Amino acid sequence: MTDRPLTLMAVHAHPDDEATGTGGVLARYAAEGIRTVLVTCTDGGCGDGPGGVKPGEPGHDPAAVARMRRQELEASCEVLKISDLEMLDYADSGMTGWASNDAPDSFWQTPVEVGAARLAELMRHYRPDVVVTYDENGFYGHPDHIQAHRITMAALELTDLTPKVYWTTAPRSQMARFGEVMREFGGDMPEPDPAEAAALAEIGLPDDEITTWVDTTPYSDQKFDALAAHASQGENIFFLRMGKDRFADLMGTETFLRVRDTTDAPTPENDLFAGLR
Repeated sequence: MTDRPLTLMAVHAHPDDEATGTGGVLARYAAEGIRTVLVTCTDGGCGDGPGGVKPGEPGHDPAAVARMRRQELEASCEVLKISDLEMLDYADSGMTGWASNDAPDSFWQTPVEVGAARLAELMRHYRPDVVVTYDENGFYGHPDHIQAHRITMAALELTDLTPKVYWTTAPRSQMARFGEVMREFGGDMPEPDPAEAAALAEIGLPDDEITTWVDTTPYSDQKFDALAAHASQGENIFFLRMGKDRFADLMGTETFLRVRDTTDAPTPENDLFAGLR
């Protein structure tokens, strides 16, 4: 045992990703006295600009968007009581197939070993007991999420650390319900075509393959407010339209796949720090 506090490190791709998938655990563990470290890999410059202007449209300024999103990220971290924010500041690569994927300074074009070396430095500094990131497909296929997964797993190999490692996921039993709620609060969002519906059905994991179910309902208001800090981003609007009660009902449990462990804590588990305290 040492005097070093237990530490959670979450590695995310963009400003606002920390709130969507891990806002509950970040708020919960901060409240429990655990050090929470957020590493955000990109500047978010391919996000929506003021007034909802999209990348490629007149008036979209990636540098200005990145500055705005940095401010929103800092506000979200304050809401979630995140102990330490680290920005790698790679250029946002945009969605699959966008021209920004090919920009030489984009995260997607950054050699994995380069990003991993920078992240390994942070891991050696903070010495996390738990590391959370995305799965090999970046949860839903976003290039920057995939790259965040790659550099995280490579960085771990560059250190002598043996943290518990988790990938974010979602139970397939809830994905249909999630789609229904998205359409309910998404304004004029159309019904998905069969291909989109099939792709949505493949996101996440079957319930019996999920190792870790963390109840974060008491922290749902913080998670909601953290997303509200990123209100410039259109994909968050339907969450905010729900109101806090519906949001807590839908988003009050966060789920993970445990992929590395030295504690032998039995699964399914309800605590990322099971076996560590």
